[in-house]
This record gives sequence, structure tokens and C-alpha cells, in this order.
Amino acid sequence: MFRLTSRLISVSSCLLFFLLTTAAMATTDPLPSWNDGVSKSAITSFVQAVTDKSSSDYVQPSERIAVFDNDGTLWSEQPAYFQLYFAMDRVKEMAADHPEWKNQQPFQAVLEGDMKALAASGEKGLVELVMTTHAGMTDDEFTAIVKKWLQTAQHPTLHKPYTELVYKPMLELLDYLRANNFKTFIVSGGGIEFMRPWTEEVYGIPPEQVVGSSIVTKFEMRDGKPVLVREPELNFIDDKAGKPVGINQYIGRRPIFAFGNSDGDLQMLQYTTLGSEKKRFAGIVHHTDGEREFAYDRDSHMGRLDKGLIEAKKNGWTVVDMKKEWKVIYP
Repeated sequence: MFRLTSRLISVSSCLLFFLLTTAAMATTDPLPSWNDGVSKSAITSFVQAVTDKSSSDYVQPSERIAVFDNDGTLWSEQPAYFQLYFAMDRVKEMAADHPEWKNQQPFQAVLEGDMKALAASGEKGLVELVMTTHAGMTDDEFTAIVKKWLQTAQHPTLHKPYTELVYKPMLELLDYLRANNFKTFIVSGGGIEFMRPWTEEVYGIPPEQVVGSSIVTKFEMRDGKPVLVREPELNFIDDKAGKPVGINQYIGRRPIFAFGNSDGDLQMLQYTTLGSEKKRFAGIVHHTDGEREFAYDRDSHMGRLDKGLIEAKKNGWTVVDMKKEWKVIYP
């Protein structure tokens, strides 16, 4: 009788533990900063489908590649790209050695704080700005400069460090995907060497999983030590049609999951989802919250979203309404 009672207690305890554990798992929300709705449901349904071995949509872990744009998708990008602010601060630091910049655009615009004049310099002016401030040093020296800047610089209107202006809902999404054996990559128009020094600490994405625009580098021996020297010449622009090319060159697998926020991400979303019989996911962060962040789309000078909205409706992509679907914006 004692043995039977002991067995019953043991079985009951195991059953109770199982039920409590199952209940806890059932109530755990992998995306707590997302309001329940179409976007959250689309994400979790997709992940469940491709990770369920009994599903016809099951995808092997090695093929679970997820790619994310950075500016406007993982962190803010208004009123200008954060890397542009970095370049502008570099101009101010270097100006003492370049008195000619006082009368030379686009440097004059930066020193005078004239954003209209800077914008008027166009792509050519911005490229000149980046080449001047990002080259002429070793790769290690540039990394140190980026890290130092991020420790002290603050956003001009939000008055917070740039690495605090990342989206909490997207951080949760990255964690959720990795918990389900996805490999997460950044595929951004921003500079690859500008992002790599901090993405692992902020996003959990290591340097080797960052794809971005780059400048020419060359190998040298200096004082018996091997170094990579940054040259003032563009190597690769990882934007628009360049993003699928960058994915192919750096990742070597076609993604099954992609997130962007602008027309600059359109080709990446097309490359991820179209022309395949397999289940795939494309998402767009739509900036609709002018109170907690910034509201913009078709008429924006940064992160313009026009064709992407049309293609999203046409192809059944998920468009995330930031104002309605995110409980919080920043951590």
C-alpha cells in the first residue's frame, strides 16, 4: 500500500509539474512589446510553420536566414542617418587642420550647421564627406574612433545616446528568431565598418553577420605589423539593388525572412520572397508614430517609403504600424 501511494504521489507530482510547465510555456509571450494583432500573428505563425518538423513548410535550421535593414528598421534614422552625424562630428574635429573648409562645400555647410546647404550638395557632396572622414587610417584606428564617438555622442533632438535609440520590439524579434535557430544578419546601406564595432553588443549580431556599404581597403606592413588601410574610394554600396548582391556575396544563402522600412529595402524584400514556392516572410516597419518617434513615409528625405507600400499590398507583405502595434519604442 505504501509503495502504491508513493507511486501515485510521484506520478501526480510529475503530472502537476508537466501541467504547470506547459501552462507557463503557453503564457510566455516571445514578443511582449508587440500588441496582439495582424503583424505579431503573422510573425509567430510563420516561425511556428517553418520550425515544425511535421509541417510541409518546415525549413532546416541551416537555411533559416533572417536579414534586417538597420537604419529605420532596428534603430531610428531621423532627422538624418546616424552615420551622417558621425561624419559631421568628424569634420568639426578635423577642421582645425583644414582652414580651407570654411569656404568649401560640403564642409562649410557642416561647420555652419546648414543642413539645407548640405542636402543641396547631393549624393556627390555626401560621398565626399564620408570619404574624407572615414578614410586615411587603418581599420583598427577607425574602429576605435567609432567606439569613442558612440560613448559620448547624443542625438540632436532626442538627447539620448544613439545606441539607446534602438527599437525594443525589434530586439525581441531578433531574440525570438535566434531562439528558433534562425541566423540573423544586418544588411544595411550604412558602412559595414561603422556598424561592426557595436552590433554584437547592441543587437546580438556579430561582426561577421553584418553586410553593408564599404570603401576600398588595402593591405600594408607598417613597422613589421600587418594592417588594413582605408582608402578614399567607394568599394560597394549595399543599398537598393545592391542588397541582394551583398546577400549573395557575404551570406551565400537566400533569406527566408526579411525586414526593412524603406524603398531602399525593396529589392531585398523581393529577393527574399518572390519566385519561390517555399514559405517566406517580408516585413516593413511603417513609421506612423510622430509622438514617440517620427512619422514619415512617401515624402521623407530619409527612409522614403512609397513603392514599398505598393509592393507590400501587392505581394502580401506584413506592414507594421508602429503607432498601433508597438507598446513601446525604445528600451
